[in-house]
Amino acid sequence: MNRRICSRPGVALTKSALGLLAGMAITGALAPAAWAEDGAAQNILKAMSDYVSRQENLSLKYDADVEVVTPAVEKIQFSASGEVTLSRPNKFRVSRTGGYADVELISDGSNVTIHDRGGNKFAQIPATGTFDEVVDRLRTEAPLELPGADLLLSKPYDELMAGVLEAKHIGRGVIEGVECEHLAFRNLDTDWQIWVEVGERPLPRKYVITSKAVGAAPQYTLRLRDWQTGVSPATDAFTFKPPEGSSGVAITLLKDIDEIPSGVVPGGAK
Repeated sequence: MNRRICSRPGVALTKSALGLLAGMAITGALAPAAWAEDGAAQNILKAMSDYVSRQENLSLKYDADVEVVTPAVEKIQFSASGEVTLSRPNKFRVSRTGGYADVELISDGSNVTIHDRGGNKFAQIPATGTFDEVVDRLRTEAPLELPGADLLLSKPYDELMAGVLEAKHIGRGVIEGVECEHLAFRNLDTDWQIWVEVGERPLPRKYVITSKAVGAAPQYTLRLRDWQTGVSPATDAFTFKPPEGSSGVAITLLKDIDEIPSGVVPGGAK
């Protein structure tokens, strides 16, 4: 999770992000009639943000694809899946399992545990405050990123719209059988798209960030599914129980917990 690309399209990207975000280029221009007014995209995004931020308890599963552009201009994609359980204001459990790392982050409201399940090691740091504050602290001090974190903040609309230069309502699409509104936004260094479920539950179903600051414009794709809202988590949902034989270490000693394996060197520059 050592990256800043999950859901911050307007900020500089860290280690993984420097070579990630898959490059599918749109080679044609949509007819003007295909675009709706900017206000439509903003209204849909605002409705989604308000709905998600109102949920005191929620859970979801996700699949993430990260593409790296190597110095040889070869695109390699890495995939991972995981689950998110959130209980506002400050408790969460997030897992990410991929081909090269199996990691879990747990906040009980007082401490955050970073558990390298593959290496059977864990580190803990004090982290009080709201979910937003803990996310920001993990980003700046660890740095660690929760997948799709900006979609779950108390004011996701403000975070997502920061730095947006252009907004479009493309139309509708279907994600895993769910009809969604398809929105597209442009920032200085990134383009990003989001698909929002149509109906009474305007939940984000797919999120794509394209990095224009990296050669070949790679993408990061996040698919969100199996949403549950309004369901209280189990009493021990945010309790970390060290597995037998595990060892506590300093966070700096947790190695190889990123989605991109060690030895893969991102490259490319515009």
